[in-house]
Amino acid sequence: MDDGLSDLLHRVVSQLGDLARREVDHDGDLTYSQIRLLGALEDVEPATQHRLAQALGVSDPAISRALRPLEEGGLVRITQDPLHARRRLVELTATGREMYHSHGKPLAETLRRGLMQQDFPYDRYLADTLRLAEILEAERAERR
Repeated sequence: MDDGLSDLLHRVVSQLGDLARREVDHDGDLTYSQIRLLGALEDVEPATQHRLAQALGVSDPAISRALRPLEEGGLVRITQDPLHARRRLVELTATGREMYHSHGKPLAETLRRGLMQQDFPYDRYLADTLRLAEILEAERAERR
């Protein structure tokens, strides 16, 4: 990897982590990890716990542990998959969706502003990332 790109990526990840922790520390309702989980779920719901684990890059047991307090808090609903008895499906409740939009969306905007203040080309980065995701999805579809 090019040293300049590596340094930039390190700076971005570090800044995102710092900004997210500061922002969530002020809130106290949800952790950053819980906000990420709700956001990932909104993108892929209903999802299996395994699919959520893949989307977030964590283990299946970690997702199971992370979902417990969200289910107890009424933010997600977990049901047995009617097509596969051993698989559990997860979906956001109306409360969970509202919580994500009131916490996660403002956090994303805070992160965007923070990066732009550091002269990071966020809008270009986002456009390039979305385009790359489209290309990868098209290639995956062709292989099926």
